[in-house]
Amino acid sequence: MKKKDLSNIDISNFLPHREPMLMVSSVLEIDEDSVATQFRISEDCIFLKNGKFSETGLIENAAQAASGVVGQSFFEKDDLEGNGNKLVGYISSIKKVEIFELPKGGDTIVTKAKLLSRFDTGQVTMCSLSTETFFDEKLIVSSTMNFLIHEV
Repeated sequence: MKKKDLSNIDISNFLPHREPMLMVSSVLEIDEDSVATQFRISEDCIFLKNGKFSETGLIENAAQAASGVVGQSFFEKDDLEGNGNKLVGYISSIKKVEIFELPKGGDTIVTKAKLLSRFDTGQVTMCSLSTETFFDEKLIVSSTMNFLIHEV
């Protein structure tokens, strides 16, 4: 399936997170099974520790990016304003995280997520996704997480 260019979409319309917890600046591309996002780490980011973006921040960034893959299926295709946003999602488990390098404040990272499995019960969607985060095209984080997503 062709990836959609969504760089002009306001991601805060689709994620429940708000500053200072919003860890995705924009969606670069998305399709049914994958997403690529971008995040500029501001100098006043709450996850900066000694000038470096912390492990916790990297995991939160990966989770927010990954949630877009399955979360998009709960929206109408023409809903570009997030009017149908009635979702709640949870990390149910972190199966694996490898962190190779911590980026700095002011850096921009790109996180890519890929759907590994999905099970819909009618009330809850359970899914597993893998993520990779890059700085200057260098892999800095790799993870696999499970999520529970449901409408409220």
